[in-house]
Amino acid sequence: MQKRILVVDDELDLREILQCNLEAAGYAVDTAASAEEALTLMNRNPDLLLLDVMMGGMSGFALAEKLRGEYASAVPIIFLTAKDTEDDLLQGFSVGADDYISKPFSLQEVLARVKAVLRRTGQAEATSNKSHASDLLSLDSLRKMVRIGEDEIPLSKKEFGILNILVSNPGRVFSREEILEQVWQGESFVLDRTVDVHIAHVRKKLGDMGNRIVNRQGHGYCFVTA
Repeated sequence: MQKRILVVDDELDLREILQCNLEAAGYAVDTAASAEEALTLMNRNPDLLLLDVMMGGMSGFALAEKLRGEYASAVPIIFLTAKDTEDDLLQGFSVGADDYISKPFSLQEVLARVKAVLRRTGQAEATSNKSHASDLLSLDSLRKMVRIGEDEIPLSKKEFGILNILVSNPGRVFSREEILEQVWQGESFVLDRTVDVHIAHVRKKLGDMGNRIVNRQGHGYCFVTA
């Protein structure tokens, strides 16, 4: 089935370029010049949003937060933005981003990211011999070691602790306070935001598998297996 992409950006030229190239790649494409207009197109059930962060009116971050919260939507979101600091990345992931593309970008990169996110979030067609990402992930609690297939993934003590909690309880949502209590065990001067920073690092180190760590807006984090 043809996948539908909603491109949300206040730059007309960019919307047209993205639409042309996505359609050439086989996707159905809708476009919106603002976050407010994008909300009126959600009834078309897009399979993925390409969402600009900085727009007049409602920002991309605000739209994502609204979709995840008020609309309870799990539609995958890739942010398009010229902002690429760690704080910006963390804010994007905290409101439910699935990926982040910094401007300027190549069209080949956009197409590759779209395909990868659709595959990771289960929106793409699964092949019969493809294993779930979680089947390839193994944690050795005694040696504090993480492997993806044959590759060892270096994690810090705190990063391993977070991943171990989430993977050991698939589907269960842990609040930041619960993660702090279990991993930092009463250490002083540790902020909730510390959890977001460590999880962002874990996601990056795990590569594609990092998308199995999901933020449930307003609740916390969980590890999904499918």
